[in-house]
Amino acid sequence: MSKLRGLVLATDSMKTKIRDLRKERRISQDELAKAVHVTRLTITSIENEKYTASLPLAYKISKFFGLTIEEVFDFSDLESDEDE
Repeated sequence: MSKLRGLVLATDSMKTKIRDLRKERRISQDELAKAVHVTRLTITSIENEKYTASLPLAYKISKFFGLTIEEVFDFSDLESDEDE
């Protein structure tokens, strides 16, 4: 069983606002990880853009912060790829 559940290897990493949201709300990586049922390593990997969260995990993280997925995850790189 992988310690990085809910992740997709990021060939094109996705920027997120997770770190900023955690710091604003004074939430540790461990607290967020427990709330969304993943490891701290998973949160670290997403914040450092080593991995991209799966859609179900992105939903859980966004719901935790009371925001939409689009407010937490930056899809602008994906949108620019579609224009080409």
